Amino acid sequence: MFEQAAIAVTDERGFAQLHALIDAAFDSRDVEVLLDRVIRFKLRIRNFEGVLERGLLGKPAVALYKGLPVSDQGLTRERYLRLVEAVPGELRQRYFRAYAYY
Repeated sequence: MFEQAAIAVTDERGFAQLHALIDAAFDSRDVEVLLDRVIRFKLRIRNFEGVLERGLLGKPAVALYKGLPVSDQGLTRERYLRLVEAVPGELRQRYFRAYAYY
């Protein structure tokens, strides 16, 4: 059975600040706002770098992300994608264009 290797976080302060911004964007009260903005910018929700560069996760998110070491950036992308997939099915259907692969 597959077991993901544990990777230690190097920059805990920046990592925690960035993850707080990501968690806030995927809060059940705010996730529709994020999805709506993703569609308006003609992005796909799984395009982490595109969403980040457009400032949809908050203005300081770009600087925080770029300031992290590569291993912490990878952990951040994984967490973001887990949150993308955890969005309820009803919202995923409503915002199909954000989730589509075309």
